[in-house]
Amino acid sequence: MNLTSPDVKRYRVLHTTSYRYSSPVALSRQLLHLSPREFATQRVLQHHLQIDPQPDEQSASHDYFGNAIAQIVLSSAHQSLSLGAASVVEVLPRPRMEELGAAPPWEEVAAQLHAHSSGVYAEPAHFLFDSPHVECSAELQRYAAPSFTPRRDLLEAVQDLNHRIHQDFEFDPIATVISTPLAEVLKERRGVCQDFAHLMIGCLRTLGLAARYVSGYLLTTPPPGHARLIGADASHAWVSLYLPGAPNGGWIDFDPTNDLLVDDEHITLGWGRDFSDVTPTRGVILGGGEQELAVHVTVSGSDEPDPLEGSAMPQMSQSQSQSQSQSQSGTSAPAPLVITAMDDSGRPH
Repeated sequence: MNLTSPDVKRYRVLHTTSYRYSSPVALSRQLLHLSPREFATQRVLQHHLQIDPQPDEQSASHDYFGNAIAQIVLSSAHQSLSLGAASVVEVLPRPRMEELGAAPPWEEVAAQLHAHSSGVYAEPAHFLFDSPHVECSAELQRYAAPSFTPRRDLLEAVQDLNHRIHQDFEFDPIATVISTPLAEVLKERRGVCQDFAHLMIGCLRTLGLAARYVSGYLLTTPPPGHARLIGADASHAWVSLYLPGAPNGGWIDFDPTNDLLVDDEHITLGWGRDFSDVTPTRGVILGGGEQELAVHVTVSGSDEPDPLEGSAMPQMSQSQSQSQSQSQSGTSAPAPLVITAMDDSGRPH
């Protein structure tokens, strides 16, 4: 990949996840999605994982969707785990709506997607149907209907849906958890970017269109006169729609949380059917008792002083941590397996 355009933007990203356990963990196996993805408009210049304690086993590979993953095993007793991913990426601008031009009516695209499953249609076929966090329903179809009037240009319809979700739903980081069903999000009209991405994906799939979940980061701007704070940003999530023949392999990204067509201030970590395919950390532990989780994200542009230079990787403090309790019964029985997963303190915002 050769990103030589003068419009290319360079970003530094630091994503740290820290766990503390009330009792020793005897064994931990973790799957990590913490490496930014390379594709037509994004290049990874540097990437480094810092893990404490040092894992006994560590390997790198790619998942089913082509996202970079790391797998680690810690087989020595420990009461904390710190995962730090530092990356430098370059991002090119994506086509604006007027540059994309007119699209076919949405019904024609849906018919094409369901009539073919090979060639260029093989990849989008994975993103047409229900997935663990996205269940298509008549309610989602009814919500989408005002945007998808008969024979409407597909991109116009999706842009309208993107705008309506932004307008109709309130950002509320305490309204939902990872497992909150879409029916409840639709009813209560509040949530975080993960919820809004799942909602939009469900609407599109219900209409027969291919849509995937994108996990990543968004450059945020601190108030005037204030320096960017390490760990003050958050991971983000948005939606990618498939339109045969469009740039970037046919995928066009929309951000319903911010009512945007995704451009060069979004940094892509990976994509899948929904959040469950690209959870930043997922695994099993033996022991551990109750646990506390803290997640910090810092994104800075190349025109800013490097906020990480001369700084240690952020550590979890009592005031910054949010409790994720997983109770265990009994003290004399062997420690049970405990599934570790991000709670809403570590979900994309």
